[in-house]
Amino acid sequence: MKKILSMMLISWMLVTLTSCHNGGTSFDEVVANRRSVRSYDKSKKISEEQIRTLIATTQEAPSWANIQATRYYVVMSDEMLNKVLPSMMANQEKASTAPVLIVTTYKRGLSGFFDGKASNELGDTWGAYDAGLSNAFLVLKAKEMGFDTLIMGLRDADGLKRALDIPNDETIMTVVALGYGNQSPKRPERKPLFDIMKIK
Repeated sequence: MKKILSMMLISWMLVTLTSCHNGGTSFDEVVANRRSVRSYDKSKKISEEQIRTLIATTQEAPSWANIQATRYYVVMSDEMLNKVLPSMMANQEKASTAPVLIVTTYKRGLSGFFDGKASNELGDTWGAYDAGLSNAFLVLKAKEMGFDTLIMGLRDADGLKRALDIPNDETIMTVVALGYGNQSPKRPERKPLFDIMKIK
């Protein structure tokens, strides 16, 4: 019995190691291949289970004192998509092709605060910072799962709050289009490293 258990354990370890090293997509590949995609195949749906997997990954992002102030409002039904679209302003056409829109917010007065007082001059800016980190996890995990994304900053925040019953103590950061892209944008040029980094 011990031999059988040992063989099963060894087999499991070999399969795990093989899949880690030979299968799947590396982090560098995910980062290199993620693009801002502005058109989607709306006929290809995304399941609630896949959305849960995606949002659960965002909870692994670092946040101020692990406060996790970022919130996600996932719009999937045709009824709600039609209700939200008028608030997308110049992004309405791009948003209309995505099967899922994710509105990201952060609760004010949490990140960057202790006992209700701002811990430094940044105050609620920490909430925006934490939301950005969380959203980075979101778009990278989405790419790993085979989805494409577009982060949209042009939106009518008041309209979105009304449509989705978002509380007044939350600030809307962005709307992320999620789906299967039907275009393959080229990688935009990046600035030289010495333009953005100084080592002293």
